[in-house]
Amino acid sequence: MHKGKVRILVVDDEPRYVRAVQVNLEASGYQVLTALDGQTAIELAAGEAPDLILLDIRMPGLDGYEVCQRIREFSTVPIIMLTALAEDADKVRGLDMGADDYVTKPFSADELLARVRAALRRVELSERPAPHPTFRAGDLLVDFVQQRVFACGQEVDLTPTEYRLLCELVKQAGRVLVPEYLLEKVWGVGYEGENHLVWQAIHRLRRKIEPDPRNPQYIKTRPGLGYVFVPPEQGTAAQERAQNRTA
Repeated sequence: MHKGKVRILVVDDEPRYVRAVQVNLEASGYQVLTALDGQTAIELAAGEAPDLILLDIRMPGLDGYEVCQRIREFSTVPIIMLTALAEDADKVRGLDMGADDYVTKPFSADELLARVRAALRRVELSERPAPHPTFRAGDLLVDFVQQRVFACGQEVDLTPTEYRLLCELVKQAGRVLVPEYLLEKVWGVGYEGENHLVWQAIHRLRRKIEPDPRNPQYIKTRPGLGYVFVPPEQGTAAQERAQNRTA
């Protein structure tokens, strides 16, 4: 993150709306960059490297989904989607494109600032050094120092939220983590009860790191409880113990 003022890129095709958000952010001490279209947003994201992006979904030309996808090709900057759409399918699509969060219009200045603070806190936490430089389980490697993930020798492109979720799971491998705990640790304060965010992120993470996402070998679901990261050797040992008990 930049030293000094945190820089936030606000992207929306409505100038009055951009100005209103800009005033609130600047009053809270943030430096604001603005873009009224998708192409300008992509150029600013690449050239100015903002610390966070507020990105409207419905824009002419390149919409927010496309802009998010393009930015994810070169940056892991936190992206909060601004949407007037209340449909879960639209929110899921934004998260699938690589967004970290979304705020549904109309929203209050306090709600938006709370989401911004939460996203920036998550970045600060993820930048703290891990107790061990790497974690390896089977064909999966997590490099905490470089914040990179490899599966079967190939680097996996994770969003910041997906990376933080995986880190939380592998650091507590073998322990069942309930959705409420993961929401607090990965998303932060203010996400109580939004268990669907955890389910969606787990689903996306499995698609990226599991050899067979429909039959996951690493991230297991414990019905009614939560999720647990099971290293292959632990899974094998547990199966052997179960077989011995039934023999």
